[in-house]
Order: sequence, then C-alpha cells, then structure tokens
Amino acid sequence: MTLRPFHLAFPVHDLAEARAFYGGVLGCAEGRSSESWIDFDFGGHQIVAHLDPAARPVAVTNPVDGHDVPVPHFGIVLTMADWQALAARVEAAGVRFGIAPHVRFQGQPGEQATMFFRDPSGNALEFKAFADDSQLFATSARVPEAVA
Repeated sequence: MTLRPFHLAFPVHDLAEARAFYGGVLGCAEGRSSESWIDFDFGGHQIVAHLDPAARPVAVTNPVDGHDVPVPHFGIVLTMADWQALAARVEAAGVRFGIAPHVRFQGQPGEQATMFFRDPSGNALEFKAFADDSQLFATSARVPEAVA
C-alpha cells in the first residue's frame, strides 16, 4: 500500500495562537484558512485547526514505560535529526514539556525517542523518532501469565 497523507481536524480556542504555535514554533506551512479554521502542512499531512472556544482538553492518561501518556494525542514520526532540532526549537520557545524528550523502551523492540507537549489550546502532541525506522511496528515477545 502506498502511504497517503492523513487528515486530522482538531479544536483550538484561538486561531491566532494556533497560527503562531503550529506555523511559528512547529514550522508547519499554512495552507487555506478562513475565520474559523486553518490548514497546516504537518510533515506532508493535512491538519486543520478549527475554532471552538468551548472545547476543553481531556485529562486522561495511560501508563507507558514509566510515564503518564496523555490520551488523546497526535503527532508525527520524524528523523532523529529533525526530532532533535524540534526538541531544541520547542524548548527555546518556552513550551512546557508534559513528557520531556527522552528515549523510551531502551534496548527493547520499538526503542524510540519521544516527547510530549500541548498546544496553546491544550491539545496533546507527541513527536517521536527511531534510530532504526524498522522498529516503528516492532513487537516484543509476550511473557506468559503465571498459571495458578
């Protein structure tokens, strides 16, 4: 199957803040826009920030490798060099990390660099990178449950 761009629409409280964050901090080129939404090029994919002043972020998390990962979240898999550059850019912009840049699943299948932060409207984002892209869908052997 040929990889095609995905499309994701999500709520934001303020379009000017979304434009500054996604366009300025993350470096996403802006596409079409109106008074109620903005298209962004998110690594070749189309994300659309839709104005919804009443939307509130969800505060649910799931434990993953010792961290509380926010649910829902979205993001993109970058090259390691692009991931490192983004981590530095986000930190320089004063964005607070929910989960600071680090490598998770070290020495295990699926080892990856990851970081989480929220946009100005509270939407959780994850950016990750693999030293070896073949690990993207790697699985680990399941340990059988003890038989009682």
